[in-house]
Formats: sequence, structure tokens, C-alpha cells
Amino acid sequence: MGATARRVLRSIGAVLAGMAAVVVPSIATDAALHAAGVYPPLGKPMGDGLFVLATAYRTVYAVLGSYAAARLAADRPMRHAMAVGVVGLVVCIAGAVATRNAGPEFGPGWYPLALISTTLPCAWAGGMLGVMRRHPRTGTRVSA
Repeated sequence: MGATARRVLRSIGAVLAGMAAVVVPSIATDAALHAAGVYPPLGKPMGDGLFVLATAYRTVYAVLGSYAAARLAADRPMRHAMAVGVVGLVVCIAGAVATRNAGPEFGPGWYPLALISTTLPCAWAGGMLGVMRRHPRTGTRVSA
């Protein structure tokens, strides 16, 4: 396998790992909060305060996922972090369209808009954190 193919595979892996670092903990946190009784059973409506909580931890996971993509990227860490953000944005928009007027169990109208509006800023923040782990002059990685 050539160097170019390895670089492409590494880029794809960095973005996939970043996406997994958003999706897996989000689903796990949702499940844990349902199991603990913090969230009502699936299919039952939640109050706005619980959707604020969901927005908060999803925001943190979005930053961490983009950070992971930036750190794993062989080069152009911001491009990889923003790729995670763009995929997240597409997923958030699709979710908003799919659940529009679908009922209270899918949350208040502001919730998908909050996810849409925070996706790219979170990707940027995670990417910047990843970039800051590199030496500012040479772009080489700083030992952690």
C-alpha cells in the first residue's frame, strides 16, 4: 500500500473515530439517564430542562469528537475536525426534518435548532483544541 493510500485511510479513520466519539457516548448517556429514571421511558415526552441537559452533554461530546479527529489526522487537523462537524450538521438537519411536527416525544421545536446551531462551532472548538496540541511554528506534534 502506498503512502497516499495510507494517508487517505488515516484521514477516513480519523473522521470515523471522531464521529464515533460523538455518537457512542451520546447514546450511552441517553441510555444511562433512561435507566436511572432521570429521563422518562422511551416514547414519553420530556420537559425542556431535560432537553437542556441533553444539549449540554451533546455539545461536550461534539467538541471531543472533533478534537479526536484533529488529533488522529496525519495533517490538516482542522479539516478533519470540520468534516466531523459537517457530517454532524447533515445528521442534525435530517433529524430536524424527520421529527418536525412528529409529536412531543421528539422534543420541543428549539431542540433540533440548538443542535444544528451548535454543531459547527463545536467542531471548530474541538479542532482548535487539537491544533493547539501541535507546535505553533512547525506544526509538529507536541508530546503529551
